[in-house]
Amino acid sequence: MGRYDFRPLRVHRTASQLFASERIKNVPPWHEVIGTVPPAQTLVRSQPLQHQEKPRRPKTRKPSKLFQPQRIIYEEDTLRKEFYGDHPWELARPRVVLENDGRDAERKDWSLVSQPDRPVDGESVVQRQMFLLHGNPETGQMPDPNMTPARAYDQARKEFYETRLQQDIERRVAKEEAMATGAYFGKTTLQIGMELEDKIFEEWKAWASREAVQMEQRQAAMYTGVDNETAALPDSSDPELEAAIGALDASIPAQGREALGGAAVRP
Repeated sequence: MGRYDFRPLRVHRTASQLFASERIKNVPPWHEVIGTVPPAQTLVRSQPLQHQEKPRRPKTRKPSKLFQPQRIIYEEDTLRKEFYGDHPWELARPRVVLENDGRDAERKDWSLVSQPDRPVDGESVVQRQMFLLHGNPETGQMPDPNMTPARAYDQARKEFYETRLQQDIERRVAKEEAMATGAYFGKTTLQIGMELEDKIFEEWKAWASREAVQMEQRQAAMYTGVDNETAALPDSSDPELEAAIGALDASIPAQGREALGGAAVRP
């Protein structure tokens, strides 16, 4: 077959010959389509993107990662990283992935951060910032020559905050109007979260109490003696005990008297 494979170009002719020789009963469904729109005839390969070799010092060994593919970097990724780094909770909002196909700039006018057919989110800020930096060449809208990434980011964020604030006010007014006409709303997300937190806290308190009781029982089982507070003192009204104490007091010399018996102590 050589260097190139020509079999895809002859698939229509091969199918026609098989059908003419009655080796196949029916023509394949793609037979007419391939005859109308044949495969591409271009057999010359396009020149691939050359890798940029990093300058290296002489008399050093050849780098082992010379033929690794280049990193694909988009400007939008840097803007997304900055925005979601400042607004991490935006990632927790529900999002439909099918609403983005990478060609929003061709069909939408990003001179405004809000679009009628999609919600305002972090991607709206990114596209609005790209519009402020580069404009829209297809519609002839050119960017401000004095616009910087920082200024574009601040302006896009300001419009984003104003739009979100307006949406919150509209939802609040709509809820108040509905409640005024007799509508009833269930618990809010914050109330549900607080109830779940209180439930988990009460379960933890019960578990901690059981653990404390079990710990005290284990410590009591490890110590077999009698505590000082609970030790029973002998009854001082016992006559035998009083007689023993009296005999002991008689054998102890009182203060200021010399001890009787024993060897004399030399001065």
